[in-house]
Order: sequence, then C-alpha cells, then structure tokens
Amino acid sequence: MKNRLLPARTLPAAGMAAAMAAAVAVSLVLTGCGGAATAQPNGSDGGTEVKTVRYQGSPNTVALVEVAEDLGYLKDVKLEWVSNTTSGPQSIQSVATDQTDIGGAFTGAVIKLIEAGAPVQAVVNYYGEDNETFTGYYVEEGSPIRTARDLIGKKIAVNTLGAHHEAVITTHLKNSGLTAEEIKQVQLVVVPPNETEVALRKKQVDVGTLGGVLQDRAIAEGGIRALFTDVGVIGGPFDAGQYVLRKDFLAKNPETSRTLVTGVAKAIEWERTTPKEQVIAKFEEIIAKRGRNESAEALKYWKSVGVASPGGRIQDRDFTRWADYLKSAGIITGDLDTNKLYTNEFNLLETPVPAATSKG
Repeated sequence: MKNRLLPARTLPAAGMAAAMAAAVAVSLVLTGCGGAATAQPNGSDGGTEVKTVRYQGSPNTVALVEVAEDLGYLKDVKLEWVSNTTSGPQSIQSVATDQTDIGGAFTGAVIKLIEAGAPVQAVVNYYGEDNETFTGYYVEEGSPIRTARDLIGKKIAVNTLGAHHEAVITTHLKNSGLTAEEIKQVQLVVVPPNETEVALRKKQVDVGTLGGVLQDRAIAEGGIRALFTDVGVIGGPFDAGQYVLRKDFLAKNPETSRTLVTGVAKAIEWERTTPKEQVIAKFEEIIAKRGRNESAEALKYWKSVGVASPGGRIQDRDFTRWADYLKSAGIITGDLDTNKLYTNEFNLLETPVPAATSKG
C-alpha cells in the first residue's frame, strides 16, 4: 500500500497534554505486566535486575545503542528489538507505557511527555547537530520559494509532529517576522524520512526535511537547494535529543541502567574518534547481521556522530534553549524545572574510552 500524503493536524497543546497523560495512565495499566525477557539477581530492592532491554530501531540506520551492544560495551546486557519507528515521540511514549525500555526523541518532545505526567527521565544525549551533521529544509532548485514568507500556504514534509522539525520550523518562521496566524498557514505533512526526497521531487510537498545520510544522498543527486538549516536557525553545535528510561526501570535496575547508559556514552565517543570508513563498515556489518531486509546504500554518506557533549552528558541548556518555543506552543507556562527532566547519574563514562570488544 502506498503512503498517502495527508495534511497533518495537531491538537491544542492543553488538550494534547491531557490526552497524553490519560493515554499513559491507561497504557500503564494495560501493559504493566509486559516486563523484559530475562533477569539476574542484584536488583536494588533485593529482587532481580533485567538483563534484556527492549527498544525500537529505525530502518536502514544504526542506533547508538546497537553500536554499543555490537562493540561489547553493554557487557551482559542484551538488546531485544521490538519494532521499527521513525517517530521520536512514539519511541518515548512506548517507553512510558512499558512497551519498550529505552527510546529517544527531540528534547521538546521529551519535555512535553514529562510535563504530561509520564514517568520517564532523560539519561543521555543521543543526537545533535554540528557543521557536518545537521538537518536541512530543501526545495527544488527551480522553486520560487526563497524566504520564510514564501512558505505561507505551502507544505513541508516532516518525520513527525510535535518534535525537532516542527520546533525549528516554527522558530525560523517566528524569527523571520511571521505572525502566529501566518505560521498556522504553513502546513506540516508527515512523511517517512526514507520517502521525503521522492515526495519533494514528485512535488507532493513544497519543502522536504532531510538530515544525515538521506540529506547527503539527495544533495548528491542534485536539483535541490537548502532554504534553511537547523544549525543556522538555532546555532551550533548543539544536542537536540535524549534517550529516556522509565523511572521504575531506573529504580529497579540501577546496574543495568548504568551499563546501558555508559555503553551509549562510549559508543558516542567511539564514533567521534574512529575513522569514518571504519564507522561506516561497522554500520554495514550490524545491518547485515540483524537481517531486516534493509539497504545500507545511504550509509556511505555518514559524516559524524553529531552529539556535541562529551559522552552525551546532558546540561540544563539542552532543555532551556527550547523554552521560548515550548511557551509559544502552550506546552509550558513557566520556567522549566530541569531537575525532573534529566539525570547524569547513570553515565559513568571515563576517558579514554575502553577498547571495543566487538562480538564479530
């Protein structure tokens, strides 16, 4: 079945928050018995610690947590792939409702979920933007769209609503002088990232949001130009998203949590310090081994890990930089309480990063 590109709509912020909180509460009741597959002694409550961690992946790409496992950084902790997703908000909602144990999303989406009452906490930055790895908002070379005002009444493809791309687009439009009413006329359309380039070239959308290897592949094909980039709008480099874990998982499985979070931190530094060709080769190896009928063709365009902070350690500014957008969207009304949003307690990275012990 072909994906149909339908106009995206959002609930008012207050309604969305209430609906999300209710969904989380109901889902926790319905799925609370769905624990991880295996456990070992030594839990903080004298019980057991899970040693199998459930997660969602992304098609044709390799997540940091997968790199950490393959390099041996997770020790006796194993990953269990549940499904694929291209939506950060969906990824962290799955964690909140105990369908998975770890997930990642744009910082604003993390804040939104926690503000709605979800029992999760950010534990490590897992993606960011720098001069090599960033997101661009592209039009066709011959497009008449040149300025933010030209976007009024136009369609922009994004991977999901209420996340990184929407925050950057809204910030760009606001900074360019558009009113709130004019910003509402810029239509965001949800398109899977792997289909965005095609949608742009077939004129199903006016602007395509492209990042990472998908962006570089599209540029190599030619015929498109960047209208703006998130690094240009926000300034960079900066960290833009965090992995989250449920608070009950952290409390019951402190050792597993430390292994998992520190393993991700080590994987970040491994990608940062390892020659690009070796990183790409590792990605290709992981995709081949997991056997999900995927393509590794775009991986050759990979440039950098993108995470700005050493080992992905989180800082207050990773959250506060989005405060103006969150207030304008009605997600928050006052100052952010960053103490409830994140912790670095489980990130025990020490430098230098230990040598990888790839499982081969």
